Formats: sequence, structure tokens, C-alpha cells
Amino acid sequence: MTVPGTFRTAVEAKDLAAITGALDPGIEFRSPVMVKPYLGRDAVAALLGVLLEVFEDFHYTDELVGVPPGGGNGAEPPAQALIFSARVLGKDVQGLDLLRFGETGLVTGLTVMVRPLPAAMTLARVVGRRMEDPTNADDAGGPSGDTAQP
Repeated sequence: MTVPGTFRTAVEAKDLAAITGALDPGIEFRSPVMVKPYLGRDAVAALLGVLLEVFEDFHYTDELVGVPPGGGNGAEPPAQALIFSARVLGKDVQGLDLLRFGETGLVTGLTVMVRPLPAAMTLARVVGRRMEDPTNADDAGGPSGDTAQP
């Protein structure tokens, strides 16, 4: 069983296998810089692998743990929000990972929000290109407005 904190520890260690192990097989990943959600452990793990490579100087700055809708009676795990700071192609990014957990304790929902808009657009462009062609490490072009899509 995974508990809040396992995902954070795995991300901070840049351990993709541990991150993947913390994900529910039916996980849903959403972000405002993507047109469609990524669905399923394999698709989300591939995306998170790209993010591990794209983010520079990634680190969590704050953590918030919520009370489950049932009032925290222990029947379901709490939600967790992890606030982070990073850079993408030299642009500063601030973001928030909102995690939801299932009955097994695995991450069933991950929503990532990033700001400011220029950095979010750069992130969408770089990640979109990498997801379309994983061998494409040259992301030196100008802003194209592309968005990462599954």
C-alpha cells in the first residue's frame, strides 16, 4: 500500500520505477497545458519520465495534505498537494501537483498546474515534442503554441 509521501520521495529521487509503483493502473493525469488527459499507468509513467528529463532544478517547496470528503475517518486516504519550483529551457516555473489516492493507497489522479503562462507554454511545447518523438532532445525552436497530447 502506498501512502501520501511515497510519490514525493520517488519524484525527489528521480526514481521512475518507484514513481510508477506509486501509480494506480487506472490513473488519470490532467494538466491545463494538455488538450486531453493521459490515462493509465504506462502512459502516465512515460509522460512523467519526460518531465523528469525536461524539468531543471526541480524541487518541492511546500506540501499540503487535505481531509478526505468523508471527514478523515480513515476510510480513504487524504488528497495531497505538492508545490514545486523548477526551470524549463531557462524559464522559471512554479507548479502544483494535486494527488488523489484510491482505496489501495496508490495515486489514482494527478493534476499538474504550472505558471507563469510563458513557462507553461514552453513546457507544453517541449513535452509535446518529446512525447511525439522521444528521441527529439533538440527543443531549441521558438514558441509554437503546441500542447502535449496523448
